[in-house]
Amino acid sequence: MARSQNSFIKNQKAQKKKKKRQEKLQKKIDKKEQETSGKLDDMIAYVDEFGNILDEPPEEKPKENKENKND
Repeated sequence: MARSQNSFIKNQKAQKKKKKRQEKLQKKIDKKEQETSGKLDDMIAYVDEFGNILDEPPEEKPKENKENKND
């Protein structure tokens, strides 16, 4: 009796492993088929002064001279 259960469990493990391998292969194929531009501009993210992530570069504010403020 124990011998038949052993082979049954082995078969189940083998089937589970085979299914997992097939799913992994399918994910790999799906990922490969996805279109990506691969352009550097699409991969760059900018951070503004408040720490928010932006797709476009933040607008630069004109810098004021510290010397003019003291007068």
